[in-house]
Amino acid sequence: MRCFIGIDLSIGAIKEIQKIQRKLKPHFIGRLTANKNLHLTLKFLGDIEDSIIDDVKKRLSSIEYHSFKIALNNVGVFSQKLIKIIWIKVTDVPLQPLVDKYLNDIFELENRFMGHITIARVKSLTDKNSFLQLINDTKVNKVSFIIRDFYLKESILMKEKPIYKEIDRYKLLP
Repeated sequence: MRCFIGIDLSIGAIKEIQKIQRKLKPHFIGRLTANKNLHLTLKFLGDIEDSIIDDVKKRLSSIEYHSFKIALNNVGVFSQKLIKIIWIKVTDVPLQPLVDKYLNDIFELENRFMGHITIARVKSLTDKNSFLQLINDTKVNKVSFIIRDFYLKESILMKEKPIYKEIDRYKLLP
């Protein structure tokens, strides 16, 4: 089962992302992330055996952490040479190192974690330089929202887009 641990976004954050997606979409060929699939990944687990799922669920349910606030930050891409993913970075995500700690003897630590939301996947660009300038010029409203829970989800890869199925949800302390 292909799984990840993630956080849902607020309606306000999704609306801001939609605005940015509409601005960028005419300038590339590719696919926008569907509203229902927009999320922040805390940890990608990959393909894991069903026997490990119960242990992961137990460990995640034992995390005690308070609700916290994050905010949308800026838009960017991972590689300016080969643009494949467009993302919106978020402010610090204090829950991520804790998730890592609770799962550290099952999964590798996230040494390069950068809190981001994938908003589009690029197949091709007509003018890479002007697109990079557009990315640099695009301002993101610093929409902030409170994280009250996180979840374990299964990611089912389909030809058109992935389907995410919730396996379990974990409440944070108020």
